[in-house]
Amino acid sequence: MATGNHSSPTTPSLTIGPKRRWWLRLVLGVLALAVVALAVFWSTISSYAMTGASYGARVACSCRYAGGRTLSDCAKDFEPGMELVSLSEDAQTKSVTARFALMFSQTATYKEGWGCVLDPWK
Repeated sequence: MATGNHSSPTTPSLTIGPKRRWWLRLVLGVLALAVVALAVFWSTISSYAMTGASYGARVACSCRYAGGRTLSDCAKDFEPGMELVSLSEDAQTKSVTARFALMFSQTATYKEGWGCVLDPWK
């Protein structure tokens, strides 16, 4: 009769070491601060996004359809800090749409005698 020591196969430990725990807490803390900051400043951020998209659409539409320049050339007229605004045009309707970092978009349409007019906000 064998009475040897039977041990179960070794299983990897699922515990997190002190060094990993410190990093995990740091990452979770930074994420929590980012969420709180976003919640606190959401009104300001969305207002800047709306303003940037509206300004971009209006300026690019006027540059493109009143000035006769290309859309890529019109983007050079943007103020510093507007790098997150992207432009697209619909030549058939003579309109330019500006998008601010996937948050907000605004369209301006060229109307003869009126120039470029922003579409109403929805």
